[in-house]
Formats: sequence, structure tokens, C-alpha cells
Amino acid sequence: MGTLTGKVAVVTGAGSGIGRALALELVRRGATIAISDVDAVGLEQTGIEAAALGGRVRTDVLDVSQRELVLSYADSVADELGKVNLVINNAGIAYFGDTDQTPFKDLERVMDVDFWGVVNGTKAFLPHLEASGDGHVVNISSVFGLFSVPSQGAYNAAKFAVRGFTDALAMEMKMAGKPVKVTCVHPGGIRTNIVRNSTAVEERADDRDRMTGIFEKHLARTTPEEAARVILDGVEKGKVRVLIGRDAVVLDLLVRIAGPRYQGIVRRVAGRTGI
Repeated sequence: MGTLTGKVAVVTGAGSGIGRALALELVRRGATIAISDVDAVGLEQTGIEAAALGGRVRTDVLDVSQRELVLSYADSVADELGKVNLVINNAGIAYFGDTDQTPFKDLERVMDVDFWGVVNGTKAFLPHLEASGDGHVVNISSVFGLFSVPSQGAYNAAKFAVRGFTDALAMEMKMAGKPVKVTCVHPGGIRTNIVRNSTAVEERADDRDRMTGIFEKHLARTTPEEAARVILDGVEKGKVRVLIGRDAVVLDLLVRIAGPRYQGIVRRVAGRTGI
């Protein structure tokens, strides 16, 4: 894609965290943005900050799990802004609970937002990205799309699914010679509220609260602003995969070297921390 100046970029989950940082960094790099979130208050604040930087901004309250709404949204954005060059499917939720204790409805909700939300956004905007002649899809997975952790079965399932879906799409676009690049992003510990705002199975609510403290104190090393710069640098360079944070790099290397044996290491760490 090269420079983002003059491009039209769509960001979901832009009401806070990485999504907000992406929206602001895109404006700084000269892009027009269409941003969405289910959090109307947070979304409005992102819009205000983006406009203050001099950017052209469209804001929409949107639940990415609602497919028909996402499809209509994509057409509306393309009609209003004239084209769509970049889509960043960032919206997501976190959940804490062992699989045998987790109700089906909670598993389904995580998959609906974290996986199907990505699929909905990708499928809805793909025709517009192709039509632009210079399109790019960015799907946000996680380090939990590289390795699994106890109590994160639902989140792991969604993020591994995002990784598989996105990697397959990247190959399909290249094999078909279509003008759409594809990037899968794996953030490590980012200083956002996703863990604090996560839901948990009732039996492990106290564990969730303890893990929130551990995450914020020891694991969240990268700022959303740093993450946004790394992601957009990857877009401009046409990278297929982007790892964010030293922790993501180390964990990716661990899984590559240890193979399935990484599970023993994770079990021991989880036992000591009470995950």
C-alpha cells in the first residue's frame, strides 16, 4: 500500500485502546477514517480527538456480530467516502473461564464478536477493497492465536480461527492476483482495558479480578499508541504477519521451538499464578 496519505480506512472497535490509537495514527498519516464501536461514548471521544487532528471522520455505533448491519455499513461507507482502501477488524471482547464451567451462550458470544465479527467485516468490505485497486485487510488476532492458555478456551478458539481465516485469505488474494493485501496481527500485552472489561464464568470471577491486576502490573508492556504505529508500519510495508511487543516475539519463538511441549511450560506457569 505504501503511504496512507489520501487513503480511506475503516477501523472497528475504535472507542478505546488499540482501535482509538489506530484511528488517531491513521489521521496523522493523512487518511480519511470511518470508525465504529458498540460504545457510543468512547466512539464519540475518538471522533472528537481525530477531528481535532484535522482528519475527516465518520463515526457509527455498530455491533460487528450483526452481519446484515455490517453489510449495510460497508456499502454506506463506500458510497459516502467514495472508496475503501483499508479495513482493520479490531473489535473484540475477552472472557475468563474453564471450558467445563462456561455456558454455551458465553462461548458463542466470544466467537460471534471475535471471530464472526472479523469474518463479517472482511466479507462486507472485500468487494470495495478490490474495487479500490489498492486494498488491504488487517485482522487483529492475539498472542492467544499463537498458543493456548488455561481458562482462555473461548478466546483461544476465536483468535486461532482469526489467524487461520486470515492466513488463508492472504494466500487466496495472492493466488488470484487480486489487488488486496492481507495482514494478521498478534498483539502481546497491551495497556488497554480489555482484561478489566472482560466477563468471566461465575466460579472464576475472583480469579479474573486477580489476573486483571497481574496483567496490568506485569504483562501490559506496550502502549496502544506503540501498537498502532507497529500495525500501520506493517501495513505500509505489506507484511503478512505482525507481532506486537517483545513478549509476542518471545512467545512465538517458544511455540516454534518447543512445539506441543509448550503446553507443559504454560501449565506450570498457570499453576503458579492461579490461572
